Amino acid sequence: MVRKDPQITTQTLKVLGTFLSPKIDKLSGAEIARETKLQTGTLYPILARLEDAGWLTSEWETKDPSKLGRPRRRLYQITGCGVRKTQAAFRELALPLKGQLAWLT
Repeated sequence: MVRKDPQITTQTLKVLGTFLSPKIDKLSGAEIARETKLQTGTLYPILARLEDAGWLTSEWETKDPSKLGRPRRRLYQITGCGVRKTQAAFRELALPLKGQLAWLT
């Protein structure tokens, strides 16, 4: 099956940007929502589209919720393809500004 790349919106870039820190491995939807300040009605459809496109993977947390004292979380992780496509999207976005911003030269 051929996967269609998701539409790259400002909100999608916010979500993808949360995964680009070298110290980030897996994030829950709540952590992504706090970082991006996106509402769940916006965030979860974006996560689903990114996962359908192969840019993210997700899995349920394996720890026992009764021991944690909270519901288990779904953890999201960016794929190698997702990293490459995200970096390309940020580069493409920056191209029109290249001569105007010193840090892009």
